[in-house]
Amino acid sequence: MHRRRPLWDCFGVLAAEFGLDIFTAVAFSMAVIAGAAQFAALSLMQDQAPVLIVIIVGLAVNLRMALYSATLATHLRAAPFWTRAFVAYAILDHSFALADQKFQNEPDMSLSRKLAFYFSATSLVAVIWVVGTGFGAWLGARIPDWLALDFAMPIAFIALVAPALRSLPHMVTGFTAATLSLLLAPAPYGLGLIIAALVALVLGAEVERRLEMTS
Repeated sequence: MHRRRPLWDCFGVLAAEFGLDIFTAVAFSMAVIAGAAQFAALSLMQDQAPVLIVIIVGLAVNLRMALYSATLATHLRAAPFWTRAFVAYAILDHSFALADQKFQNEPDMSLSRKLAFYFSATSLVAVIWVVGTGFGAWLGARIPDWLALDFAMPIAFIALVAPALRSLPHMVTGFTAATLSLLLAPAPYGLGLIIAALVALVLGAEVERRLEMTS
């Protein structure tokens, strides 16, 4: 049984316990650059889950990135293809929240200013995450177990998602996903999360469709 670790170093520690060295753990963070999916993938790998299940769960956890991309596309669609591709690679929860709020508050920003703001925000968060992965892999095992900060992760995601629930479809999607995730938590290999996400997205889309029909 793995010991409970504080949040800020837990991915690095989890990677180290799985047998990844510091270089591999950092490369993992640079390639995937999606904290929640990385936690889910390594946890499933430790449980000897099939590779297909690891991939599916990782994609399901990252479904929110598709919503982030759709939102950013309304602001950055005029950017060159490779610029938009790099934006897609560098989407992070915190930088998306900052950029979306900034773009909505200042709709007259030029495309170059929007891109400069976005990459400034996402670069800072990405560097902290990647460096933190390496530092956590090196130092994490030395932090005492009683210093438990695991609660910070769900609180951080709630703080990011809650302000974005501005419409009825958004609220229905969020409530459905949260409820089903709790009810289906006992499902093996995190399959409950996949089911919850798919049902919530379908239900939210249907609510939005019906609202458009009645408007």
